[in-house]
Amino acid sequence: MPGPLSTIPITMNDPTRALLQSWLRRPTKPSGLVRHARALLLLAQGSRYAPTARQVGLSERHVRKWARRFREYGAAGLHERPRSGRPPVFAPQVALYVVKWACERPDQFGRSLSQWNCSELARQLQADGIVASISFETVRRILQSHKLKPWRSHLWLSSRVPRDQRFAEQIQALVELYTRPLARWERVLCVDEKTNLQPRPRLAPTKPPLPGLPTRVEHEYQRAGALHLFAAFDTRTGKVTALTARRKRQDEFILLLARLDRQIPAKVRRIFLVLDNASIHKGKQVQAWLATHPRFVCHFVPVHCSWMNQVEQWFSRVSR
Repeated sequence: MPGPLSTIPITMNDPTRALLQSWLRRPTKPSGLVRHARALLLLAQGSRYAPTARQVGLSERHVRKWARRFREYGAAGLHERPRSGRPPVFAPQVALYVVKWACERPDQFGRSLSQWNCSELARQLQADGIVASISFETVRRILQSHKLKPWRSHLWLSSRVPRDQRFAEQIQALVELYTRPLARWERVLCVDEKTNLQPRPRLAPTKPPLPGLPTRVEHEYQRAGALHLFAAFDTRTGKVTALTARRKRQDEFILLLARLDRQIPAKVRRIFLVLDNASIHKGKQVQAWLATHPRFVCHFVPVHCSWMNQVEQWFSRVSR
C-alpha cells in the first residue's frame, strides 16, 4: 500500500502575496490562473491540501502540481504552459490554394460568378488532385480565417438570372474610374445620401463639475428633428460637397447637382458620377436635368454593391 502523500510547504514573501491577491481582484484574469493563485494563498496561510482543493474547485492532485510549480518557478509557474494543439489535418499548401482560388474570377475556371462558393472550391481542390477529399465546412473555416467570404455573391448575383458579363463590365468600369490617371478636364465624384440624421443634444448636467474632473453629462438626450445629407466625394482630392434637406426627393438631388455644376470650373468637360440604384438617381426629372448638362456622366454600381461607392467610407467616418 502506498504511504500518505508528503506535504509540500508553501512560503511566499510580501511582494508575491500582494501580486497573487491583485490577480483575485482583476476580472480580466483567466479563471484558471485565479484558482491557482487562491489555492497558493490558502496553502501559504497553513491550510491543508484536501480542504484547499475542495474550496477552490480543483482536485488534490492538481493543487499539489501547482504547488510544485510555484516552488520551482514562483508566481510565473502558475500560468498555463503553451500547448501544441491539434495537429493540422491538411498541409498549409491547401490553404494557399483555397485563398488563391477565392481571389480569382470564377469565369476563368468555367463557372458562373454566382456559383463560386465553398462547395465549388472544394470540388476544384479534388479535381486538381490537391486533396483526396475535403468538406465545404473546412473550406469555409479556411476562408473565414483569412477574412474572405466569396459565398456572399448571392447578394448581388443570381444563378437563375445570369448577368455575369454585365456585372464584370460594371466592376471593371468602376475600377478604371478609381485607379486610372485623370486628365485635367475630368473629375470623378461619388454621390450618395445619408438619411435620417438626428442631432441629439445632451441634457445639461445635474451637478456642476468638480475642479480637475471631467464634466459628466446625462445619458438621456433630446431629439431635434431629422435631416438628409446629400454629399459628393471627390475621389482624387477628398473634397466633399454637401447639402442637407428635410426631404429626400429628386428635387433635392438636383439641387446638389446644380451646386456641383456651379462650383466645378467650366474647363472640366467631363464629370463622372458614381451612384447607387436608388429611384431618385434615375427619375424623369433627374434624366431631364442631365440631358441639359451633358458633361455629367453617371456610372451605377451593381445591385447590393453600394459599398463600392467611396462616399460610403466618408459617411462611415462621419458617423464614428
